[in-house]
Amino acid sequence: MTGIRMDTRSTRLNSRNGWRDTAAHYALLPLRVFLGITFLYAGLDKITDSAFMKAAGAGSIGDIMRGAHETTAVPALIDLALKSPVGFGYAIALGELVIGIATLLGLFGRVAALGGALISLSLWLTMSWATTPYYYGNDLAYLMAWLPLVLAGAPYLSLDAAWRARHRRRSLGYL
Repeated sequence: MTGIRMDTRSTRLNSRNGWRDTAAHYALLPLRVFLGITFLYAGLDKITDSAFMKAAGAGSIGDIMRGAHETTAVPALIDLALKSPVGFGYAIALGELVIGIATLLGLFGRVAALGGALISLSLWLTMSWATTPYYYGNDLAYLMAWLPLVLAGAPYLSLDAAWRARHRRRSLGYL
């Protein structure tokens, strides 16, 4: 029989553990929303801050990087960025915007999370490396927060999930 679904599904609330199963299923959603909003906001904040997007001056990306040069774990990363601090600032800001939007939409969830993890890793190794004790620096915490999303992606309430469901229906002949 084509076009008739033969499988049945029960909702998670009807399962034996009910709310516990539902909570476990959606456990990564608050993290995804938080990281998506945070990266979207960080990108917008950088792009709209005229003082930040300058090579020199108070609050500029150039001065911030020069100030961190002596305490960074990888000075070569800062040296590379200082070749074009404004271009680097725009690249980071646009990366944060794209990652934030993709994470909120659940579009290429693992790739977006990997991008967020890489930005967080680079900021930890450069800007917050010398923070003591280490747990006062937020970049390491953001790096660790991205890792579950790198592993799990955006399996529900996402464009990725809708795409997979549509592909599955199409391969089964339902579309």
